[in-house]
Order: sequence, then structure tokens, then C-alpha cells
Amino acid sequence: MSGVGSPAFLPPAAFVRSPAAMTRTWSASEGRAYSRWLATNHYENFHVVSFLLPKRLHQDFYNVYAYCRWADDLADEIADTAESLRLLAWWRGELDGMYHGRATHPVFAALASTVTQYAIPPQPFSDLIDAFMQDQTVTRYRNWDELFGYCRNSASPVGRLVLYLAGFSDPARQSLSDATCTALQLANFWQDVSVDLLKNRVYIPLEVMERHGYTLEELFARRFTPAFAGVMREIVARARQLFLEGLPLAGMVDRRLAIDLDLFSRGGMRVLEKIQQQGYDVLGARPAISKMERVGLLIGSVVRVAFSTRAA
Repeated sequence: MSGVGSPAFLPPAAFVRSPAAMTRTWSASEGRAYSRWLATNHYENFHVVSFLLPKRLHQDFYNVYAYCRWADDLADEIADTAESLRLLAWWRGELDGMYHGRATHPVFAALASTVTQYAIPPQPFSDLIDAFMQDQTVTRYRNWDELFGYCRNSASPVGRLVLYLAGFSDPARQSLSDATCTALQLANFWQDVSVDLLKNRVYIPLEVMERHGYTLEELFARRFTPAFAGVMREIVARARQLFLEGLPLAGMVDRRLAIDLDLFSRGGMRVLEKIQQQGYDVLGARPAISKMERVGLLIGSVVRVAFSTRAA
């Protein structure tokens, strides 16, 4: 376990092709080291652990992230739909095994203690697998109900897992978290319309496009028209509404988590503002938040939480 190239330091797509990695049983300490490495070295890595997060939670966040990262990579990094579906089914079997006291894979060897300590049920983990399997076969969504159904499996579980790690499992907080996570996913979809087209995926509800007189043919031709601007205006407003619905959650958790939650929400809303500022043309340029803007968002979140805490 000393470096890149050893079985413990292989990313998911390479790991499943390594007999040495796949056939051995991993200890909990080896699993924790692997999850920590994956969370801090994966090419799609983001800051899994905020500097605001208590140190005692770092490893648990690495463990949960590693699970999500594996499921995501089995869906998107295998380059074969049938094989991705097979591996995702295998991953679900590994999840079931962990909940029955059998954890041989490094991610599950590490995750087992987190699940026990925070009494996390299997549902959010299983829902994520459902979403990644759906991505293999479903590339269009007829209406908002279908899209929100997908988000219930792909976005909401992530927020609920974070709440479990923070010690919360009540329906009120979960509902607010669901709104925020769905809004974040929608903001990401609207930001990456052109990126998803390259994968033959369209997350804009087809009924919305039809109502505005915009066709799939025009979308895949990257034609920006007044009709497309109307589509984007409507779906951006829907995402913004969900962000506003979820904002009260920051006032129902401890200060450190509140800053992170507020920051994620304000960042997502800033993406929506960027889309609006460029006239809703996400086909010509991908809206992005600059580093300086991110600093400003962080400062704003810290100030908001500090003043709201003081007022309370």
C-alpha cells in the first residue's frame, strides 16, 4: 500500500481489471487508506473535505465519497453499457454484503464503520446505484416529474448522507436537503447542456422544449434561438425556486455545516445568474464561476451564518 500502481491505489476502472485487487480481502485500515487516497487524488476530485469540517468527520466523508466515486465511475468510465450495468449490479451486491457483515472490497471495509456509527440505512446508497443504472439506458425526460424522479435517486441521497454524518435524520431537514440537492443538480445540468449532448443525454424536459417551440434537432445542432432562451429562462427559474426552498436548512444545523450548505446554495444560484447574464446562451459558452467569485461567495456565507447565529 505504498504508492500509485499498487492494487490499493488504482482508480475504479483500473481496479476492476486487476485480479490482484479484486480477489483479495481488504482490512478496515487498508480500506480507510484507499478511500482517503481516492478522495484526494481522483481526476474528477473536488474538495471532499472542507476546511470548515471537523477533523473527526474527515475519514467518514472520504469513505462516503469513495462509495459515490466508485458508483459514478462504474457508470461513466467503463465505455460499455452492458458491462457498466453488470458492474453496478455487482456493486449493489457488495453493498448488500457489507450490510450483512461481509465487506471484502476496500471501500466497503472502510464504509462499514461509518454506516454503523451513524446508523445510515442502505436506501441512499442503493438509490445512487439506481440513478447510475438509469443513466445507462435513459437519455431523455418527458416532463418535470420524470426528471425529479431521477434527481430523487441521483441528488437527494448525497444530501441525506451528509445529514446522517452530521447527526441528523429527521424528515424536515431531509426535505429541505432534497430541495437543495435537486436544485444543485439542475444548475449543473443547465450549466452543462453542451457537455451532456456529447453523451447523447438531454436533461431538459421535452415538454418544456415543445411548449416553447424548440426541437431536439435544433438542440443537437447547437442552435441558439429566442425559443431556446425561453426554455432556459423557465428551467433556470425552476431551479432557483428550489434553491430558495432549501435555504432554511442552513439555520437548522451547526455553524460549520451551515456555512458549507449556504456556500453550495449561493454557488448554485450564482451559476444560474451567470446563465441569465449571458442571455441564456449555454450552447455558445459554458457559464463558470471565477476563483475570485468563489472567494466572495465564501466570505458572504461566513458573514451570513455568523450574523444569523448571533441574532439567534
